[in-house]
Amino acid sequence: MTRVCLLGDPDVELSYELLSRETARDALATYDIEEPFENSVAVDTVSLGAAVSLLNDLDWYLVRFVAEALVLEPSVATDEWLSRDLAREVRDGEVPPEETDQHLKVFGLVDGRPVEPLFVRRRQGETPEYDLRDVEETVVVRVSESEFSG
Repeated sequence: MTRVCLLGDPDVELSYELLSRETARDALATYDIEEPFENSVAVDTVSLGAAVSLLNDLDWYLVRFVAEALVLEPSVATDEWLSRDLAREVRDGEVPPEETDQHLKVFGLVDGRPVEPLFVRRRQGETPEYDLRDVEETVVVRVSESEFSG
């Protein structure tokens, strides 16, 4: 299963915004919705292609209400998310899965809420520590080269 997780903008209640709108509600109707982080919506899809397709279907809402769209694809990494852009690149064959682990966006977690991302480059298999503040744990997101350098 491939998981899609949408992190809401801080000034909106994401689940309300998505489920109160017919098109988004219809797109999510076949999924069991979970909230793994504060102000998030997550669903399990059957494949990376289905995950990218769902994100495309929800694009209007992503632009307005979502801070981050993440994809967890077990065939790429079991404990690191992919950004939406990187997930699309992997699906389209533009980037091999084994070449996705160098550019990272690491979020700290405070009270179940992702905070202040830190952009880091993995060196020799080691991920630099999150050092922006004391956090309970971190969420690692693999990003595309253009997201990293942009």
